[in-house]
Amino acid sequence: MENNNRLAGKIALVTGASRGIGKGIAHELGIAGATVLITGRSTKASPTDADKPGTIEDTANLVTAAGGKGIAFPCDHTDDNQVKALFDFIRAEYGRLDILVNNVWGGYEEHEGSIFSKPFWEQDLKYWDRMFVSGLRAHFTASYYAAPLMIVQQSGLIINISIGVGDKYLGNVMYDTCKKAEDRLAFAMAQELKEYKVAALSLYPGHTRTERVEQILTRNNNLEELATTHSPRYVGRAVVALATDAQLLQKTGKALATGDLAKEYNFTDIDGRYIPAFTF
Repeated sequence: MENNNRLAGKIALVTGASRGIGKGIAHELGIAGATVLITGRSTKASPTDADKPGTIEDTANLVTAAGGKGIAFPCDHTDDNQVKALFDFIRAEYGRLDILVNNVWGGYEEHEGSIFSKPFWEQDLKYWDRMFVSGLRAHFTASYYAAPLMIVQQSGLIINISIGVGDKYLGNVMYDTCKKAEDRLAFAMAQELKEYKVAALSLYPGHTRTERVEQILTRNNNLEELATTHSPRYVGRAVVALATDAQLLQKTGKALATGDLAKEYNFTDIDGRYIPAFTF
């Protein structure tokens, strides 16, 4: 897809974007012509996941090649000093921030299967801390520093990448609680930001074909399920659609599904398919 300049001149920050959904979002923002800061811990000099390719520099190069401007900025979002340094850089270099996508996450990856198969009282307490510090708290901290920039300019969009299906249980007590809290965080921030014309909301990807998901499904020869997945860029197209919606404030505080937004804004995945909203 060629650059369409829908977001030319806009400054975006996608946290945790060396691979997966964050990478897909950054890519689509680049196609729309935005300047995109990509953060994470995985760098060329110090990759964090040896069995899965992807660094913040790789994503930044992808953004630039797509027509935007990619800026790789190493940041551990569990370290408040590093987060502050990131936003000090944004303020000094650009003086504004138009889009913040809170995508960074960490918590259970090395034991993904077992953490969804054991009751909460049989699991290690460390997963609670990881999910809430690397997820919920990291999203709050980035929003904390982003809000003043957006308030001054009287515009902006904060998106928490979450997952939700109403009151459906998400299969793990810690995960369920953290993700529902992500939605409430967006709702609560929206109440205080709306008067400044800044929107905050949660966005639910569907069954996304991240590097991790593709690796697991391919290894298990689960090709039927793999065929139901969508690319990370499908989520990115939802972000671009929201960021270019003149009536965006009507959606502030809500939790929205990528599949529903695809129908509303009339976009498809990179293979031309429309994938409906994910349900359990």
